[in-house]
Amino acid sequence: MKIFTGLYDRTLSWARHPHAERYLCILSFAESSFFPVPPDLLLVPMTLAKPASGWHFALLTTVASVGGGMLGYAIGWFLLDAIQPVLVSLGYWDEYLRATEWFLEWGFLAVLIAGFSPIPYKIFTIAAGALHMLLPVFVLASFVGRGGRFFLVAGLLCWGGGSMERKLRKHVDLIGWISIALVALLYVLLRLRS
Repeated sequence: MKIFTGLYDRTLSWARHPHAERYLCILSFAESSFFPVPPDLLLVPMTLAKPASGWHFALLTTVASVGGGMLGYAIGWFLLDAIQPVLVSLGYWDEYLRATEWFLEWGFLAVLIAGFSPIPYKIFTIAAGALHMLLPVFVLASFVGRGGRFFLVAGLLCWGGGSMERKLRKHVDLIGWISIALVALLYVLLRLRS
């Protein structure tokens, strides 16, 4: 079944939308403080659709993401007690506690690593605010971590160019089904563990 090819083509068409940059900024901002969808899901197709603009898209994503991270920081600083039940109900509380442990041990490096990795960055932005990390240090670590990640993604896609887009399109159904299988397996393993 080739359902992912159609979704892939549709996503690329959305990436060429006149307001795609605005959507990328909104998604990047929201993901850094409260939204669960990573901006890479829009950055990748936008860069594939317009490889010459990849660096521009990476910069927009980085700036908006750090801005959203500052909102997460403010949430942690001022509203941690109010949002704790939400973090617990969404299953983020254990990750938040782990993030606070990492902050106490590594500080700047914890934010930098979280910004670059697939670890939920929003948890670290909230923890940074709750632990009253120095704001300039937080912003610097966020720019380095988030910028490193987004510029790496855009750079790889720009380097691969049209041939990478064609290869992805050719194998997108296989990649999609493998991803679903891995998510299902992870879900089963987590259910068995708890």
